Amino acid sequence: MPGANRRRFLSQFLGGATAAALAPETLLAKGLGLTGAGKGQASSPSERIPLPHPAQASPTDEAYWRRVQDQFPLAHGLILMNAANLCPSPYPVQNAVFRHTRDVDRDASFQNREKFADLKEEAREALAAYVGAGSQEIGITRNTSEGNNTVVNGLDLGPGDEVVLWDQNHPTNNVSWDVRARRRGFRVRRVSTPSGAEARPETLMAPFQEALSSATRVLAFSHISNISGTALPAARLCAMARDRGILTLVDGAQTFGALRLDLSAMGCDFFTASSHKWFVGPKEAGILFVRESSQNRLWPSHVGVGWETAQASGARKFENMGQRDDAAVVSMATAAAFHQAIGPEAVEARVRALAEAVRNGLSERIPGVRIFTPESKAGSGGVVVFRLRGTDHDQLFQSLYARHGIGCAAMHGLFSGLRLSPHIYNTMAQVEEALEALVAHA
Repeated sequence: MPGANRRRFLSQFLGGATAAALAPETLLAKGLGLTGAGKGQASSPSERIPLPHPAQASPTDEAYWRRVQDQFPLAHGLILMNAANLCPSPYPVQNAVFRHTRDVDRDASFQNREKFADLKEEAREALAAYVGAGSQEIGITRNTSEGNNTVVNGLDLGPGDEVVLWDQNHPTNNVSWDVRARRRGFRVRRVSTPSGAEARPETLMAPFQEALSSATRVLAFSHISNISGTALPAARLCAMARDRGILTLVDGAQTFGALRLDLSAMGCDFFTASSHKWFVGPKEAGILFVRESSQNRLWPSHVGVGWETAQASGARKFENMGQRDDAAVVSMATAAAFHQAIGPEAVEARVRALAEAVRNGLSERIPGVRIFTPESKAGSGGVVVFRLRGTDHDQLFQSLYARHGIGCAAMHGLFSGLRLSPHIYNTMAQVEEALEALVAHA
């Protein structure tokens, strides 16, 4: 987002200051109330450290990214590399959630809560700007799982129809289709793709091209696999499906908040994501993108109070589910502003630099390591999955946390091993510490 547009965005959604005062470096120091402390200490919300303009920071400018790290209340000595599952929120997002929660608890009257209707629309506008969509195309859900199941259960499918899936999809975009198929009688087909060095755009595209048929109605895949770290060429797959009249569902749990997104350019019909992962936003909040031209193809899973208005309001009809945590919903605007202040491009560059350092360190220092995640930029993001030779990975997973304070994930199945998913609150020094720990256990 260009600088002038970013200032307008931040001014609109944070309010109370001029666009000039909300330049990223000023925003991070004042507008968002970001904080900082000494090395290795959880920051105090009363302390504030201004950040340099992101244009001055390269992906490996450790001084800059240590200041970003200071905006997160991480425990002393913790090396948290589990963004693919759950991220901490920075102080400004926490403060927004706490402030709105206290406001509701102080006065839960209809009159006091009226303001949340407008604040939710501001959050919707912020999210739409962040992902490159129209506000009428954004529904605010609880998480990726809810978004996936809304699509799975909302399409008219029956005998003779076919849904093609990537076999690396999350269960909510995988097993959920099997459950629905048993009810409605359509067929589910799964596509397998190469991993590691063999996972190139052409080799990833080919199995899908072969699988699509005249009976295929939906192509559903993860933008980046949570079990291998492989990234699919989403725009190319969506274009291929669209040319054949096939709807596309993209699970963006591992890219929303990690990579710069433009859903209009991607060309998907549906896109789902959670706030609590790479977006470092409130818990139990997420997005469901429904392309305007596809909204009449999807039935809502929830119909509640206000349906008469919601059904004529674009993707809002897919969030008509009764009482919500207003504080979490509206604080997504603050999370979007946090990302915009740093810059989505800068966030992506840092995430990729950290993941590349992990992959390179593993391959150079641990004999026999098998890295399932592709090395190329096109084939990967921030998720790194690997297997050490002759290792009990469940035991290693526990040992890394108990002995070294490293939070990661143990993987099972086809890509059994460990998963490291570093984010903007990690430093290159922490990557080195994690590698040293793995070398010691290899």
